[in-house]
Amino acid sequence: MRTQIGREVLFFQALWLFCFGALWNRTGAQLRYTIPEELKEGSVVGNIAKDLGFGASEISERKLRVASDSGKQYFSLDLRNGELIVKDVVDREDLCEQSASCVLPLQIIIEDPLQFYRVEVEIQDINDNSPRFLSGTNILDVAESTPSGAKFRLEPAQDPDVGSNALRTYTLSKNDYFALNLKNNKDGRKVPELVLEKLLDREKQPIHQLTLTAIDGGNPVRSGSTEITVRVLDANDNAPIFEKDLYEIKVMENCAPGTLILTVKAIDLDEGINSQIQYSFGAHTSEIIQNFFTINPETGEVSVFKNLDYESSKSFEFDIRAKDKGTPAMEGHCRVQVAVVDVNDNAPEITIASSPKPVREDAPAGTMVALINVKDLDSGENGNVTLTTSTNHPFKLKPTFSNHYALVTDAKLDREKFPEYNIELKAADAGSPALLTSKFVTVYILDVNDNAPVFSMPVYSVYVKENCAPGSILSSVSATDLDTGENAKITYSVLDSKKQDIPVSSYVYINSDNGSIYTMHSFDYEKMKVFQIQVQAKDHGSPSLSSNATVHVFILDQNDNAPAVIYPSAVMGSVSHQRMPRSAKAGHLVTKVTAVDADSGHNAWISYRLAEAADASLFSVNLHTGEVRTRRSVSEQDDSSQRLLIEIKDNGEPVQSTTVTVDVLIEDGFHEPVSDYRKKSAEVSKKSGKITLYLIISLASVSLLCLMTFFILLVKCARGSRGSSSCCIRRSESGYKNPNRNLQIQLNTDGPIKYVEVLGGDMMSQSQSFGSYLSPISEFSDFTLVKPSSTTDFTDTLNVLDASLPDSTWKFESQQVSALLETISSNMWKNTHTVIIILNQQLQSFLFNI
Repeated sequence: MRTQIGREVLFFQALWLFCFGALWNRTGAQLRYTIPEELKEGSVVGNIAKDLGFGASEISERKLRVASDSGKQYFSLDLRNGELIVKDVVDREDLCEQSASCVLPLQIIIEDPLQFYRVEVEIQDINDNSPRFLSGTNILDVAESTPSGAKFRLEPAQDPDVGSNALRTYTLSKNDYFALNLKNNKDGRKVPELVLEKLLDREKQPIHQLTLTAIDGGNPVRSGSTEITVRVLDANDNAPIFEKDLYEIKVMENCAPGTLILTVKAIDLDEGINSQIQYSFGAHTSEIIQNFFTINPETGEVSVFKNLDYESSKSFEFDIRAKDKGTPAMEGHCRVQVAVVDVNDNAPEITIASSPKPVREDAPAGTMVALINVKDLDSGENGNVTLTTSTNHPFKLKPTFSNHYALVTDAKLDREKFPEYNIELKAADAGSPALLTSKFVTVYILDVNDNAPVFSMPVYSVYVKENCAPGSILSSVSATDLDTGENAKITYSVLDSKKQDIPVSSYVYINSDNGSIYTMHSFDYEKMKVFQIQVQAKDHGSPSLSSNATVHVFILDQNDNAPAVIYPSAVMGSVSHQRMPRSAKAGHLVTKVTAVDADSGHNAWISYRLAEAADASLFSVNLHTGEVRTRRSVSEQDDSSQRLLIEIKDNGEPVQSTTVTVDVLIEDGFHEPVSDYRKKSAEVSKKSGKITLYLIISLASVSLLCLMTFFILLVKCARGSRGSSSCCIRRSESGYKNPNRNLQIQLNTDGPIKYVEVLGGDMMSQSQSFGSYLSPISEFSDFTLVKPSSTTDFTDTLNVLDASLPDSTWKFESQQVSALLETISSNMWKNTHTVIIILNQQLQSFLFNI
C-alpha cells in the first residue's frame, strides 16, 4: 500500500516538475531546460524551434537535428513541431552519480546554412531511491562483560540521491539495552553506532534483535532498514587497544610499490588466544584504499601496493582494525592519515589563453599580441614556473598577474623582411632537477603601406617607327611594390606635360592596370623626333605612395616622303624651259635640277637619273648634283628642241621617286641673257620701289657685317694654312664638336644658271645642303634658298651625320671663297633683293658654323 501511494506521489511530483520546472534561459546562442529525472518517454522537454525563432516549415527545410555529447541519445527532436522529446528515461544517478549538479549538454545542428546551438538539460533529482544497507542482516557479538557505554560501529546505509533527498538520519528499534549514537565524519557523513546502555546478561537474554532504519529527507520520505542480531558472548572481555588512535605519516609520491610506510601495534590485556591479534583494514574501507595500500595481518606493517600520484590524491585516510582471537573476538580501531609528499614529476604546462592576433607592422612597442598562462601540477617549489622566450625576434614577455604573461612587441616591425615570427616559449619549474616545456607561437604581421612602387628601370628608351598605326603598343613599364594586398596593387598613369604645346596625354594612352603604353595616333618624324613621358605608378594604400619613371620615345624615320623638286620651281609649270647656244661644247651646264627629301638619313639621299631624252647621247645628268650637261658638242644636225625627263629617287625602302620634264631650246648665236636679266631685275626693282628704303638700310647693315666676317675669315685662313691652297678651320673654333667633317662652298657660274651651294660633309652626300640659285628665266624670284630637310639647326644636323659620313677636315677652298665673293660683288648692284637674301640666309649660316 505504501509503495502504491509513493508511486502516485512520485508521479504528481514529476508532473509538477515538468510543468513548472522545464524552464529555459538563453544566453547568446545557448538554451537551458530543467526536467526531473525518470521522465517518461515521449515527454516534451521544450520547443527548440520556437525558442530559437524558427517556423514550422524551416524545421525540415533547414534539417534541424540534435546530437548529444554523451554516447547515449536520451532525447530526440520532433520534426513536425520542433519539440525536444524524451527518447529514453534519464536516471540521474546513472548519469551523474552523486554530483550536486547534473547537466546533460546537447548540440542543435541546423544545416542550409550551417548553424550551431548549444542546449543544456539540467536533470533534477527526485527521491526515487530509498536508503539501502549493503547487507540485510548484521551479526554483532558482544561479550557479556562489556561495560555500559561501549560503542559498536554499525554499517552505514547508502542513498544515491542528493541534496534534500539524500540520507538524513537513523532510528533504532526500541529496546532496553542499546541506544543509537550518530557520529559525524569529517566528510559530513553520519555513521551509526550502537551504544550499550545496560550490562548484558547472557543467561537472561543471549540474543538481541534490533532493527536499524535509515531515513532520507525527501518528500515523501523514503527509508531502508537492516536487522542487527546481537549475540552475547561470554569471557573475552578486553578488546585490543592501539598505541595511538591516530597515525599521521608522510609518503613520497614516487615511492616504489612494496615500500613499508607504517607499522601499527595494538595491545590486548587478555591472555592466551584472547590476546592474539590480527590486523586488517576497517570493515568499510573503500576499494580505492585497498588498491593503494596493503597490511600484514600478523605484524601490522602497512606497505604501498600501487604507485601514488600527488596530483590525483594528496592524502588518504583509512581505519585499521585489530581483532583478537578470543571468543567472542574483540576488536579495536585506529585511524591512519597518509599525506602524499609532492615530487617534481610534472613538467610545466603552457596555455595560450588568447590566441595571437595579426599585428600591424607599424604597431608601437608594447602592443599586446597574446595572453599566455603557465601552470605546474606539482606544489611548492616544484610548481613555481618561470616563462621565457627566445631573443631572435622583436617581442618580449611582460608578467601581468600570477602565472600569466602578456606577449608584447619590443621593437619596430617590418613585414617585408619578416612576415611572420615563430616564437618559442620555454617554461621551467624550480624543482630539482628542473623540468622544461616549450611551445611555439606564430605571430603574423599585417602589412602597412610603407613602400612606394619601384619601377624596373628609372628611365625607359622606346623606339617607334613613324606612321605606326594608332593603338599600337609603344612599350610596357613595370613597377613592383613590396607591400601586399591593396597596398601592392598598382595603377599606372601619365603625368600631365606638354610637347610642342600639346599635352603628352594626347599622344599616348597607358593601361592603368599593366603599364602598357599605346599610341593615340601615328607619329610624323618630320614634325617630331623625340618626346618623353612621365609615368607614375601609384599604389592603392591609404595614404597611397607613388614613384615616377621617364620614358623617352624616339621616332624612327620611315621613307614616307618623295623627293620634292625645288628647281625648276613648280610655279613655272610642269615643264621647265631652258635655252642653250648651238655652239655649246661638251660639259656645258644646261641647267641644274634640285630636289630635297623631307626624310632623313639614308631615306633623304637623292640621286638623279635621265629617264627619257630625245637624244640620249647629247645630255647627261650628274647622279648626285642633278646638273644637266652636254655629253658632246652640239652639232648642226641636232634638233633645236630637246625634251628631257629626269627621274629623282631617294635611297629609302621602298624607294620614293618623282620626275621633272625639262625642254631645252638650242639656238644659234645665243648668248647668256645678262642684259635681259638686268632688265628683268630692273623691272622687279621698280615693282619693289616702295621698300627700297628698307632694303638700302638692310644692305648697309649686312654689308658691314659681311666685310667684318670676310676679314676674320681671311685672317684665320692665312694663319691656319700657310703653304696650302685651302683654308682650314678646326672644329674647336666652332659650335660643331666633330673636326672630321667637310664644309664646302661651291660656286657655279657656268651656263645660264648661277648658283652657290654649301655642302656639309662629303660632296657626294645630298643629305644636308644650302643652295642659292639665280635663274634668268624666272619671272617671280631671282633667288632660291634650299634649306636642310631636318627641323633641327645646322649644328645638330652635322652631329646626326657624324656616324655615317667619313672623317675629314673642315675646309673652305680659297678658290671657292673667292668665287663666292666675285658672285656677290657682281650681283650686289644688279638686284638688291637677291643680295639681301644671300647675305642674311646663306652666308650667316656658313659663318655661324665656322
